[in-house]
Amino acid sequence: MKKVNVIGGGLAGVEACYCLLKKGYEVHLYEKRPSKMTPAHVTPYFGELVCSNSLKSNRLDNACGLLKEEMRHMDSLTMKVASETSVPSGNALSVDRNQFAKKITAILKDFPNLIIHEEDVETLNNEPTIVATGPLTSEPLAKYLASLVGKESLFFFDASAPIVKKDSIDMSIAYKKARYDQGDDSYINCPFSIEQYDKFYDALINAEVAKVHEFDKAYFEGCMPIEVMAKRGKDTLRYGPMKPKGLQLEGREKFHAVIQLRQDNLHGDLYNIVGFQTNLTYSEQKRVFRMIPGLENAEFVRYGLMHRNTYICSPLALNENMSFKNKKNLFLAGQLTGVEGYVESAAMGILAAIYLDAYLENKKLPDLPINTMLGSLHNYIIHGDVKNFSPMNANYGILYGANKHNHEECATKSIQLIDEWMKYAN
Repeated sequence: MKKVNVIGGGLAGVEACYCLLKKGYEVHLYEKRPSKMTPAHVTPYFGELVCSNSLKSNRLDNACGLLKEEMRHMDSLTMKVASETSVPSGNALSVDRNQFAKKITAILKDFPNLIIHEEDVETLNNEPTIVATGPLTSEPLAKYLASLVGKESLFFFDASAPIVKKDSIDMSIAYKKARYDQGDDSYINCPFSIEQYDKFYDALINAEVAKVHEFDKAYFEGCMPIEVMAKRGKDTLRYGPMKPKGLQLEGREKFHAVIQLRQDNLHGDLYNIVGFQTNLTYSEQKRVFRMIPGLENAEFVRYGLMHRNTYICSPLALNENMSFKNKKNLFLAGQLTGVEGYVESAAMGILAAIYLDAYLENKKLPDLPINTMLGSLHNYIIHGDVKNFSPMNANYGILYGANKHNHEECATKSIQLIDEWMKYAN
């Protein structure tokens, strides 16, 4: 039985393990938790979701929805478990994050060919290895990886949103409604008058922010702290996470802004404030977010926090098969490669495992089609602009041949091409 190593038990790591375990490898999974916890994790489980419980849209005309469907056709563990632990969230796929991680952990531990090491890996040997340590890669390992690239690692800062108890939300003010009445009414909405919005906005932009000890603050646009976004202009939030369009109620005065809360667990007793990633101090979060209509007496079970996300300049560092150019049996997966998002990271874990297997078995794989969503992401991280490389979500803008009128056609073709490519990968 051939031995391989996977470093990191996040979504990319568990997908890589699952793929390789099914192929019969002896997989050594190195995960420092729970022996050594990170600033963002709260459980000992593999695949823990730290920022949000949403895996975004399920619709095929949405780029992330298409990527999820491609992953289902690749026998993704993430997609299997997500469907079994999903919670209501309209057209999106959201999960009970505790049950999701617990089930992933149980499935992996059921494989007799999985050996788990509770270790914080700082350097790597010459064995075939996938590094999937994610955005919270430890400082020593990040420096080691940077030395392979020949320059410093790139990084940005990420933030998570607060979670409140449902029974502490005042439903005489808040109401349930999906935007434009699409899907179920699984979101709780907190409406603002213009006067309420003005007071909330002033409090938010003047609130005390927790100190960040790292020297840089290069926020990723897709997960920007709400207080940073607010300072771009008074109406910025009203065209972003507080957009009222599609959430009006018949017979009620027009809302100036609306904040949505999304179910965070299967029991339906916890809700997270959508789009409200933050780095405010805990006391300021309690003060300012209780100014939200309906949350005046909100009970917070988790406050938002900010942490450093590390990633590598992949176009400079990686070969086509996601191995390092100067260390061909070392492969990179997940957010470290320069993709952003849960689903994107998990997809790169599957892909890295397929490439590692092909490398060890001397299999020649055809190029991953760039008119698939996974292929377009892979093309971006391998062939992107070195000087301006930054994290990328799945989006139709990078899908070869896509335009705003042909998403359905592109999705159908993309899934067909993934099925054909997987015949070579299996």
